Amino acid sequence: MNKKFLISIPTYKESENIEKLIKKIFSLVKNIKILIINDFSDDDTKNIIKKFGKKVELIERPKKLGLGTAHILAMLYAIKNNYKFLITMDADFSHDPKYLNSLMKYAGKNNFVIGSRFYKNGKSDYTGLRKYISILGNLVAKKFLNINCNELTTYFRVYSVNNLKKFPYDYLNVEGYSLGVRTIWMINKLGSKLIEIPIHFKDRNKGKSKIPKLQILTSVLDLFYMRLNDSSIKSKFFNDKNYSYSLKINCSKCKNNIFSLTKKNIYKCLVCGKNRIK
Repeated sequence: MNKKFLISIPTYKESENIEKLIKKIFSLVKNIKILIINDFSDDDTKNIIKKFGKKVELIERPKKLGLGTAHILAMLYAIKNNYKFLITMDADFSHDPKYLNSLMKYAGKNNFVIGSRFYKNGKSDYTGLRKYISILGNLVAKKFLNINCNELTTYFRVYSVNNLKKFPYDYLNVEGYSLGVRTIWMINKLGSKLIEIPIHFKDRNKGKSKIPKLQILTSVLDLFYMRLNDSSIKSKFFNDKNYSYSLKINCSKCKNNIFSLTKKNIYKCLVCGKNRIK
């Protein structure tokens, strides 16, 4: 098994897509490990994953804990299991696996790679209001935060685990679009090379979008938070021991040991959501 790359896919009610997606990934990328983080979908996702044996790891969470904590869980899982790179993508085929090899090609210790709708030759299936909100949102975030990247909100990405080890995870206690922008904001502050690979971003293959409309408003407000912290965020990164996460605390509820700091001395289990004071 390739210990260099881990592909993480968060799921919630994606049984219509997940088997087909995994099969397509394995047909294109050999000896890869896939991590599925499933928010208790109450569908057939769990049984589908079992068919793939040890090639696919399933973390079944007891309730819907959100996309944000799922992505942070994947980051810390990659650190814990000594992967070099973490690839994240959606389960609904909006991120076509055919681009995986192109993204992986540019992975590097100090590189961040993203599948971009808005880079030269990139495309998106969005139409109408969704299209213009997406274009405007990414453009405003790029200019407002002075980040030389056209795509900030999609999660078709390759992270260097070397960079993930430095993140202050208490600053990533946000959801949806906000987390997507914050991670790139931090990576930019680390001085990483931001690389965009043009993709055709497709609308959902099956099922319905699960992103709450309120997240658009909270993401706009979050831009002001980042702007206010723009000059101080560099001092928050960790170069040695990172106290903003723990892989040693044992959860009394689910017996897992992947925790992130949410507030001073309060760690959250990213598998079941239980808080623990340390």
